[in-house]
Amino acid sequence: MIKLTRIDDRLVHGQVAFTWTPAVGADCLIIANDKVAKDEFMKLTLGLAKPQGTRLLIKSLKDAVTFLNDEKNKSLKILLIINSVQDAYALATDVPEIRSINFGGLRSREGSKLISKAIAVTADDIPVIKELLNKGIELEIRQVPTDSKQLVESLI
Repeated sequence: MIKLTRIDDRLVHGQVAFTWTPAVGADCLIIANDKVAKDEFMKLTLGLAKPQGTRLLIKSLKDAVTFLNDEKNKSLKILLIINSVQDAYALATDVPEIRSINFGGLRSREGSKLISKAIAVTADDIPVIKELLNKGIELEIRQVPTDSKQLVESLI
């Protein structure tokens, strides 16, 4: 069962390891990212950042969809982490269980604008966000679980 789907361009770091993982009761972190799935150094680095006693799986988007839709994995308590709005859209399109997406961190980059303290989106992100909203998926911003939810639709 997916406990939280989070967009965070840092992937696994302190907020994920020490606040989100225990807050949602996750026993498995899944990073869904095509580039990271092929990068042995990144996999090693992210493995060092995961909380002790928590399983870490790093999968391509396609493999993540297959894994998340497999009934035999439904007993896992999953914190799903992606690093872009486009990857979130791809997963939400193919994994019906994703009904809410937490925006945790998207740093400023060329052509982006801040919509909150830690979320910068590009002109290419906006139509994708609107499509996710049209699918009835909740899009909310929270850095940590104790923050109040901010709905993305009210900020774009």
